[in-house]
Amino acid sequence: MRDFEKTIGNMADKLKTAFIGSIDSDGFPNIKAMLQPRKREGIKTFFFTTNTSSMRVRQFLDNDKACIYFCDNRFFRGAMLRGRMEVLTDATSKEMIWRDGDTEYYAEGVTDPNYCVLKFTAISGRFYSNFRSEDFEIE
Repeated sequence: MRDFEKTIGNMADKLKTAFIGSIDSDGFPNIKAMLQPRKREGIKTFFFTTNTSSMRVRQFLDNDKACIYFCDNRFFRGAMLRGRMEVLTDATSKEMIWRDGDTEYYAEGVTDPNYCVLKFTAISGRFYSNFRSEDFEIE
């Protein structure tokens, strides 16, 4: 996969916003801006925080097909990763990415029932830079 992994990893770590895509009940794509992933493992696995009660969580529970997109405006490049999204509500996953200050969003703390983790696992991607795109597989 050429040198994409390092560049995409840097984008995920440095850009403040990531975009996630889900599929609604009518089969249409839905895109949402999210805060950057809280944790990642290479460019295969990404972890985000969200509200259990959100529309996106319902969509991922119904259809786990998903994508995430990182856009670096400064260098006019982007990376789209395709894969599956899991909704995790177990204590270990929630504690793994919990941060001080999260009580601003989840008043009951790490055990707040409205706090969950989205775990994205990539299978392939497409990288755009220098006026060209290239598809790649993720193993």
